[in-house]
Amino acid sequence: QVQLVESGGGLVQAGGSLRLSCAASGRTFRTYAMGWFRQAPGKEREIVAATSWSGGRLYYADSVKGRFTISRDNAKNTVYLQMNSLKPEDTAVYYCAASRQVLATIPRAYEYWGQGTQVTVSS
Repeated sequence: QVQLVESGGGLVQAGGSLRLSCAASGRTFRTYAMGWFRQAPGKEREIVAATSWSGGRLYYADSVKGRFTISRDNAKNTVYLQMNSLKPEDTAVYYCAASRQVLATIPRAYEYWGQGTQVTVSS
């Protein structure tokens, strides 16, 4: 079993940056692909970025390409999401999740979820 805890959310002005972290418990973290999702009020949960277990394969939603970077440190059991040039439409609760698939991009492919961290971007 994997337990995930996100941190790093907060309130930032448009154009600013935040770095989210997701700390995982368990010795099997390095065997899981990891993803970042977000969910805004009244909207479905959507993929933001994902990384394979090694970090060698990455996926980004079109809406964040060139602005967000996902990375992982398997020695620290942590995955990161660096968010730059933030926009008001990036406002959402951000979740990290773990999947046994190589590089999953849909929520139902992920087995374990964190509790989420709020990101609010003011205009």
